[in-house]
Amino acid sequence: MGCCSSAAQSSKREWKPLEDHSCTDVPWLLLFILFCIGMGFICGYSIATGAAARLLSGYDSYGNICGQKNVKVEGIVNSGLDLTHKKYVFFLDPCNIDIVHQKIKSLALCVSACPRKELKTLADIQKFAETNGSTLCSYELQSSEYTTDPRAAKLCPKYPVPESAPIPFFHRCAPVNISCYAKFAEALITFVSDSSVLHRLISGVMTSKEIIMGLCLLSLVLSMILMVIIRYISRVLVWIVTILVILGSLGGTGVLWWLYAKKRMSASALETQIAKDNLQALLIYAIAATVFTVILFLIMLIMRKRVALTIALFHVAGKVFIHLPLLVFQPFWTFFVLILFWAYWITVLLFLGTTGSPVPNEEGFVEFRMVGPLKYMWWYHAVGLIWISEFILACQQMTVAGAVVTYYFTREKRNLPFTPILASVNRLVCYHLGTVAKGSFIITLVKIPRMILMYIQTQLKGKENACARCMLKACICCLWCLEKCLTYLNQNAYTATAINSTNFCTSAKDAFVILVENALRVAAINTVGDFMLFLGKVLIVCSTGLAGVMLLNYQRDYTIWVLPLIIVCLFAFLVAHCFLSIYEMVVDVLFLCFAIDTKYNDGSPGREFYMDKVLMEFVENSRKSMKEAGRGGGAESRELKPMPVLLMVCLLGRHCMSE
Repeated sequence: MGCCSSAAQSSKREWKPLEDHSCTDVPWLLLFILFCIGMGFICGYSIATGAAARLLSGYDSYGNICGQKNVKVEGIVNSGLDLTHKKYVFFLDPCNIDIVHQKIKSLALCVSACPRKELKTLADIQKFAETNGSTLCSYELQSSEYTTDPRAAKLCPKYPVPESAPIPFFHRCAPVNISCYAKFAEALITFVSDSSVLHRLISGVMTSKEIIMGLCLLSLVLSMILMVIIRYISRVLVWIVTILVILGSLGGTGVLWWLYAKKRMSASALETQIAKDNLQALLIYAIAATVFTVILFLIMLIMRKRVALTIALFHVAGKVFIHLPLLVFQPFWTFFVLILFWAYWITVLLFLGTTGSPVPNEEGFVEFRMVGPLKYMWWYHAVGLIWISEFILACQQMTVAGAVVTYYFTREKRNLPFTPILASVNRLVCYHLGTVAKGSFIITLVKIPRMILMYIQTQLKGKENACARCMLKACICCLWCLEKCLTYLNQNAYTATAINSTNFCTSAKDAFVILVENALRVAAINTVGDFMLFLGKVLIVCSTGLAGVMLLNYQRDYTIWVLPLIIVCLFAFLVAHCFLSIYEMVVDVLFLCFAIDTKYNDGSPGREFYMDKVLMEFVENSRKSMKEAGRGGGAESRELKPMPVLLMVCLLGRHCMSE
């Protein structure tokens, strides 16, 4: 189950693409299955202990479930009542919300009907009870005593009782007017200080819902079109980006030196200490910009030939999508599965919130609490959210890698399987689920401590000293960097597994060796390529936002455009990110396949290349240029020396760009 077993294998082992398939990391698959069985046990336990009934039907402050007969709770008055005809939970003071503990601090009762109009006095409450048969005061008070019994001030709802309606499926009476929750809304949405602003925002969304749906569809279409045309404009786009970066760095540096010279020549500008400080700051900025520009020029000079590889890979990636059109729909299936799992997870989480044994609290009411080892089910459930979510995402990466590997290492493209995507899914399910489980577990091990530290940071906000705050942020940053590096290496490990059908640790080692040997190429692809894709995301968001402004300009039924435009732009970025991330994934898989191909093949008989004609032209041009430079015919696939530090910097840079 560990990585030790991979050390015994020779680093000289030959790569044999798609020649045989075997099960990998079976112990980890068994461990993952056992973990999922534990998740199922939590769900079953919460349902068996009545949590589902308490969640859906609701329960009062005495532990009675509404709409059924109940069992007496020892030491609690008003428990064990027959509430068959009282199916709704009613809060005496629904607006008394505890923001810290996120619950309503009010006595809850089971009633037969929610008040559908505002009740301003005790007489109105009494009349409602006599007319509808729904008593809104505590069980020990008869409806005829509402206006005469002095206990009514404490046992009856706070009036005026707001108009309320039952929440569908959850049988809770909720106020119709959301201004009741103004305090809670202000805590969540700090920029809204006036409920009328919130009403206008919501009305703007509801009035323009057709436009919002149309713009979301437009972003989807634009993303698919961009994936097609990137293949044809990649060469022009790469050089445009390169030229813009050079001009931008030169222009910024020139402006800083010009401002410094102008301030220095002006004698009056140095009369105050503030002016002197500003002049010194300008000098520091100008020097830093100059150093940055020089370093940038040197990097581009070194990697200028490798930009051609990025262009070639983008061109071949476009061909992949033509031969494998189902790749375009891969984000949909992944998102759909994630939504299903998250819905299940949230449902079980809500069940856990009402699971446990009835325990009297300090106010004499009932709370349901888990005792003993069962109280740690929350933590198990939280780990399950991270691990299974990462597992689903890793399955997508393995599926894409398997399909692209099949495309690359099939010499005759007409001999491709009828559906390479389904063939890749079949290999994943039959052979490599254990590898995916292990890779996703490694990411989970890094995510959990980072989230714990982030939670501690939020809890100690304003209380910790500067040193503790700095240490917390440094630890969180280091774990974030480690997570991003491992995510990228995992993706390449899945590619190696798809090629050679080796276990996770062996695949990760082999992939890392290949990446280190091609560190400068990785740098070129992860800077130029990712920046191209980032510009594509910006283009889609800007185009969708512009179309939204033009369409919303003709709508006069609302006053605020902010929320509709924010929704549209966020959705557009999400869609563009999903689609272009698949494109990015395909490019990364193609690069690893290309690096392996050029390392173990040279085009001679018996060692023919698998690569596309575009990539073959790149290799031939590289060889010619190397011969002209007097370097001989050494393989272009090998860099002069391994550069793991540069590789790590590239991995972090590409994730910063994508986020």
